[in-house]
Amino acid sequence: MSDRIVYLNGQFVPESEARVSIFDSALMYGDMAFEMTRTFGHKPFRLREHLDRLYGSLRLLEIDCGLSIDEMEKLTRETLERNIPTEADDMDWQIMHDVSRGPLPLYSSAFAAGVQPTVSINCWPLITHTGGFANNYRTGVEIMIPAQQTIPAHLLDLKAKTRSRVHYRMAELQGQRAGGRWPVLLDPDGFLAEGPGWNIFLVRDGVIFTPEPRNVLNGVSRNATIEFAEIPGIEVRETNLGRYEALTADEIFCTATTYSIVHATSFEGQTVGDGQPGPVFQELLNTWKDQVGVDFVTQAFDYAPRVAEWQKNDAKRTAQP
Repeated sequence: MSDRIVYLNGQFVPESEARVSIFDSALMYGDMAFEMTRTFGHKPFRLREHLDRLYGSLRLLEIDCGLSIDEMEKLTRETLERNIPTEADDMDWQIMHDVSRGPLPLYSSAFAAGVQPTVSINCWPLITHTGGFANNYRTGVEIMIPAQQTIPAHLLDLKAKTRSRVHYRMAELQGQRAGGRWPVLLDPDGFLAEGPGWNIFLVRDGVIFTPEPRNVLNGVSRNATIEFAEIPGIEVRETNLGRYEALTADEIFCTATTYSIVHATSFEGQTVGDGQPGPVFQELLNTWKDQVGVDFVTQAFDYAPRVAEWQKNDAKRTAQP
């Protein structure tokens, strides 16, 4: 297997040689917009929606990356095509975009060619993401409310996807200390907002409810789920939701880019429904599979026993001069 390729500031370079300056604003301030897309059967899922959100984030951060959205899409597809041959044919991919305003002008003397925005596109095999996640499709996940709250929209609009997300990390650490539970953060008004990188949905009497999008990242997988619910005719309502609504829900499930959709078995230590995947979730799971053309649950279980060997081989590849 050859080295993976990264697009970085106008060039395609081996992943092992991709470097970002210690003076970059991303390191100094967390001043970076990013997106993560996945492929299904080597085809990026809703790439344009991810790029639209990336460019919206860049506008909010006042960063001109020097590329049009069409140019970014073309470079993204080329980066993916360069990486696909480095893995087995059944491997799907994570595609990551990271864009900052570049090194701070204060340190411009360290850059002979001058400072410029940092733009990178990298691809990573999904085996480590979904292979390690596979068992959650069977067991479900346990959700809790952590002490950490989300950032209110009047301080930083969470519709922008930025690397300034230490509040997510704190919530994850609190969830880990609680036995590996998934933390869903509350907004300043005490309503459910989102998890670190995932959106939450409740089901009551056959109707799907999800937090209104004022204090959440407007997830691409969230939007896809709302659209997919229309296919079997399931009603979806965006509204304020609290502990009460979650504790009295018939079903709870979560959505995110890598795993698409997964059910929850408990909320705040109390069993959701009968603890098993509910009928609405099952309907949506099947619709998801049909719409993306890949049984991503089976794929994850196919990857799972291969993760350790893949990591060993990847480490050897990385260590080669």
